[in-house]
Amino acid sequence: MTFADMSQIEAKAIKRLRQIYLKDLESNFSEPEWNRQPDSLYAPQRYSMSMAGKRLRPVLALMAAEAIGKPASVAFPAAHAVERFHNFTLIHDDIMDEAPLRRGQATVHEQWGQNSAILSGDAMMVMAFDTLLKLPQAVMLPVMKVFNQTALEVCEGQQLDIDYEGLEAISEAQYLQMIRKKTSVLVGASLEMGSLCAGASPSQSQVLYQFGLALGMSFQIHDDILDAFGDPSIVGKQVGGDILQNKQTVLQIHLNGCLDGQVMPGEGLTDELRVKAVCQAMRSLGSLDHAESLRESYYQSALEALDEAGSMHLAIEDLRAMALWIYQREK
Repeated sequence: MTFADMSQIEAKAIKRLRQIYLKDLESNFSEPEWNRQPDSLYAPQRYSMSMAGKRLRPVLALMAAEAIGKPASVAFPAAHAVERFHNFTLIHDDIMDEAPLRRGQATVHEQWGQNSAILSGDAMMVMAFDTLLKLPQAVMLPVMKVFNQTALEVCEGQQLDIDYEGLEAISEAQYLQMIRKKTSVLVGASLEMGSLCAGASPSQSQVLYQFGLALGMSFQIHDDILDAFGDPSIVGKQVGGDILQNKQTVLQIHLNGCLDGQVMPGEGLTDELRVKAVCQAMRSLGSLDHAESLRESYYQSALEALDEAGSMHLAIEDLRAMALWIYQREK
């Protein structure tokens, strides 16, 4: 199969399931749970959920259900729960990062203020749990166990991210553990929860979780690369934010090792010139190449997990196409 063929498959598969998810989300906006009072608590949630994001996690949940052989609709509660939880983390993450933009639009705290944004995110977290109560009794408990464990791990990963900002250097192993918890576990859980909604066996749900875990690692490393080297008009956010906040990414860790105690490029310069100097050093000293190699390694691990899923007679072509789309993305 050619790359063009794969591109067409991924476009059809992802677009189809994204439209299915968004149609159900839009219908939910008319439900009482989205229109409670005070509106200043719920309007930020509708705003956040309506932003033009990739919808990666809910689409993966729906894909997992179809991979098991059931209609995507059986995984709607899981899809909505993971997307609500993801948006809760984004609202709080933007506050902590003091980010003015998200997906090219003003962040929730910029629109409604920090206090309302915190409360709105908290309410969204509660509503994510409430969504899972709509599942049939037979699958509700296993799905909620996965969700609870994942939610804790994401918070642990976010705290590690904050802790590491105050350190001059961390190891690559520490970084990988942090992004595993902060990002990858939710990608894996989306697939595991979607498959459990469809009646997957433990071995089936686990192999899909492992696929998502590796894919999430590749995804986050790519995000770190795009933060430094992406096109602002495409990624929709400030480029170089991680550098200016001294975030410990795989790029920064590799660069620290190369410099071995030397002064970081760009010290004392304006933010724009500092970012430019650090990025130039990352290119010339091999930090960018190292990050790209690591991203490729996790992508290949994801494909290996899919091969194992295929041996279990799961429908994996859409998942393979999704993996390619994530790997090739520019934002």
